[in-house]
Amino acid sequence: MSAGEEAPSADPRSGTDRLVARALSAGDPTGWFEPLYAAAEQGTAVVPWDRGAPHWLLTAWAEEKVLNGGARPALVVGCGLGADAEYIAGRGFAVVAFDTSASAIRAARRRFPGSAVDYRVADLLDPPAEWQEAFDLVVESQTVQSLPDPPRRDAIARIGHMVAPGGTLVVIALARADGEEPGPWPPWPITRAEVGAFAETGLEPVRIDNVTDAGHQPPGRRWVAEFRRPDG
Repeated sequence: MSAGEEAPSADPRSGTDRLVARALSAGDPTGWFEPLYAAAEQGTAVVPWDRGAPHWLLTAWAEEKVLNGGARPALVVGCGLGADAEYIAGRGFAVVAFDTSASAIRAARRRFPGSAVDYRVADLLDPPAEWQEAFDLVVESQTVQSLPDPPRRDAIARIGHMVAPGGTLVVIALARADGEEPGPWPPWPITRAEVGAFAETGLEPVRIDNVTDAGHQPPGRRWVAEFRRPDG
């Protein structure tokens, strides 16, 4: 599922779409992440979603909440190159951040030398058992939208089950209207029902907002959703 070098003038989508097509044809919906990050590591590709900064909707949510981690455990899902993870660590959380791509994790560690974030290679669809209901904050920013369905529903369930009792999940994803076609390539915007599916893991919705993402051109619609697992 994220320093500020300029991207090459060539359209990065074309190369990404080829990697996606190859992975999907092989029946491996997550198999395109590592080749993309490996190519970026070699300087032959760019990561289309990397902006060298945390997602502005995440920072806006955190600032509105006056988020203060107090050294509590947090998990950043599909951390990519680490910007969101570093931001959450800066808010005082003890952060574990993971990605399925070993190249992405190497790049994040290089980008943030000496970071307090615990960067790990892990599979969202088969996460470590000890992560079950283990984190007071789980950040899911733009990861499920990079997965087709299946295995998107499985990914949603895995993410929800990582939230500890009394903990919070924040979700940021491109929004898709009911009946709207998702398109052939990622990102695949998600519906209101798919956002609501996080609650099927025992979470309670605090807010599910459909907002204009003015941070991208052209502006699009995104979900900013917050869920909480009841105490006890």
